[in-house]
Parts: sequence; C-alpha cells; structure tokens
Amino acid sequence: MPALSSTMTEGKIVSWIKSEGDKLNKGESVVVVESDKADMDVETFYDGYLAAIIVEEGAVATVGSAIALLAETEDEISAARSKATNSNSSSPSPSPPVSNSPPPLEIAPSAVMAPPPSAPASASAAHPASEGGKRVVASPYAKKLAKEMGMDLSRVLGSGPMGRVVAKDVEAAAASGGASVAPVGEKVAVAAGPGIELGSVVPFTTMQSAVSRNMVESLSVPTFRVGYSINTDALDALYKKIKSKGVTMTALLAKATAVALVKHPVVNSSCRDGKSFTYNSSINIAVAVAIDGGLITPVLQDADKVDIYSLSRKWKELVDKARAKQLQPNEYNSGTFTLSNLGMFGVDRFDAILPPGTGAIMAVGTSQPTVVASKDGRIGMKTQMQVNVTADHRVIYGADLASFLQTLAKIIEDPKDLTL
Repeated sequence: MPALSSTMTEGKIVSWIKSEGDKLNKGESVVVVESDKADMDVETFYDGYLAAIIVEEGAVATVGSAIALLAETEDEISAARSKATNSNSSSPSPSPPVSNSPPPLEIAPSAVMAPPPSAPASASAAHPASEGGKRVVASPYAKKLAKEMGMDLSRVLGSGPMGRVVAKDVEAAAASGGASVAPVGEKVAVAAGPGIELGSVVPFTTMQSAVSRNMVESLSVPTFRVGYSINTDALDALYKKIKSKGVTMTALLAKATAVALVKHPVVNSSCRDGKSFTYNSSINIAVAVAIDGGLITPVLQDADKVDIYSLSRKWKELVDKARAKQLQPNEYNSGTFTLSNLGMFGVDRFDAILPPGTGAIMAVGTSQPTVVASKDGRIGMKTQMQVNVTADHRVIYGADLASFLQTLAKIIEDPKDLTL
C-alpha cells in the first residue's frame, strides 16, 4: 500500500462556506478545498467582501489560480462581478485586483491551508439553514440547487465536512429519485456516497489521481523484496496485558520497527535524486490507513523515542484526523519508513509497493498458529506472522535487510523493552 505524494498541484472545490456579497475578515475560512490528502479550509488574508465566485463547487482548479474575486468595499463588488463575467470561466487564471482591492482568492499549497475546525460549533458558520423544522448545514450552492429543484434540504444526506450538505449530495438525491434522501422523521446521517453503478465510467478523485501518479513514479525505482517469519507469541501476550491501557497492536509494531531501525540506519535512509542518499535524522514510521475513497499514511514521528502509551494515544488521534480528512501535511508526508498491515483482514502475506522518496516499506501479514520444528528436531506449535520488506536497491542491499529483519525478530520475540 503506497504513500501518497506530498506535492499538491490542484484542488477540487468541495463547498463554498461564504456566499457572494458576504463580508470577510482576515483569517476567516471562505471555501473548503479537497487536496490529495484532506479537505482543508482556505482562508482569506484580507478584509473585504467575496465579490464573485469564479470556480463553482465540484470543479477543479490548479494551485495558484484564482477561484474568486475579492473587493475591498461594497461599492467595488459590481465591478468585480463584471470582471468575473468577462473572464474565461472555463480556464480560470489569476486576475488583477479591482482598483486597490485585495488580490483574488487562490488555492495555495496545502502547507498554508488551515484544517477544517473540529469543534461542532464551527459547523454553524457554514451557512446553516432551517428547513423542515431542522437546522441544516449546507453550502450556498447546495441551497441554491435544492431551491431550484424544490427539495427539502433537511432530508438530504450530507457528505461534506461535519455532515455539511454540498452540491453533489443534492444532485445525487435528485438523480436517485430520492434514494439519497432520509425518510421523514428519521435522523439525518452522513451519506456514504452514491451506490456503484455497474458499467459506469467514474473519474479519479483527487486522492486516486495522487495514487496513480505515485504508482507510475514507483516503477522507475529498482526494488527487491525480502520475507521473514517472526514468532509473535510473546508480543501477543504483551498486547493482551497492556491492551486495557489503550495500547494498540499498530503502536507495538511501529515501536518495534523503530527500535530495530536505530541499529540499521541504512534501512531508514532514502534516495531522492538518484545520485545520493540521506541518512534520515529521525525515525518516523508511516502506517498505511484505508479511508473512504483512498489511502493515506499518518506518521508516528520519532517512534523510537516515544513511550508505547503516548505512541498509542498519538496513533488514535492521527487515525481520527485521517478519517475526518483533517491531517496536517507534516502528519502524513514526513515518514522515513512505512508499515502496511493487512493482517487484520486475514491476509497471510503480500508485497507492498515502495512509496516514492522512501527507502523501504514492510508488509505485515496476520499472526496464525504454525507447526514448526525446533533446532533439536522437535515439532511444536507457534504463532507466526510473515513480513515482507520492499526496498530501494540503489541504497539498501540484501544483507542490510536480512540483518534488520533478524534484529526486528529478536525484539518482537522478546518485547519487554517496548514498554520502557
């Protein structure tokens, strides 16, 4: 399971939080943009008015392009709207400001975007409407569509941040003849999205496009794979003992891997230019997580230095943020070694694709009872898991991986130091 690219080149407009004509204050969220990793609020850096929206909800714009025009005063709103009308809306590009008005609102690289606020109270800022006796959080365009279609927004299932109803939800409800509309009297829930229509052609989401680019990029790296069987009886016993304290198996595996990497820095290195490699100064374990419509790799930073209890709490926090599409860039693009665990699905072994810019990724299979022979020839039963490491052969060689896996096996088979 690959990590996604950390370079954002375009963003999809999920929903406009503000409507045309609204007064804006510096630092206020104006629009929600979907990058390849998360939905993030774009803030205005100026006081003024949202004069004209150039890129509507559902459309895609490149980083640095204008998506709306801002006006400094109410008197300049009409001039800005005229400029937007005369521009080529099919290929928006940065436009000069009106008079001395602030520059147009643009999609910026993800590093300068603020994550959507997590407090429920913030959701009310996204233009709540009251329909059917219920308070509805919906984007301006969604409300406009619903009004045109004569649809009760209080019964439409929202798929936007914090359950916000966006334009695609209204369109899906209309296309399905009401299948995406909640029955009267039932609690409105977040939609899982329209059902799969066999034979249909579906364009990539922003995240799927990033995965596709990474797969192509990965093909240019010469990789090799090494497998190893590790006894997990002791690790399983430790997990049962400390599970009640909030410790997760993912955190235990990440911790064990990080401790092993301390002794094998070459396996934690990376080659980015094809001419040199870097011994990374930190051991940051990225762990692949499947989310709706894609994949992301939250990162446990300095996993070798953080105690197992704090590491487990951090992991839960990262997973919650990932599924809410609220991860900060440094929380998913700073990994130096990646774990991909399909063991919880009963998969006994698999190969993972090397994420671009990293040196190695380890695929972890399920732990299962296995008949094994001891050195003295006796037959016994042990619980084992199969791990397969994919590595960049320009930097890491077979002996490096074999030595690393031996160290990892020793740590997992005698895990007492993981709780220190």
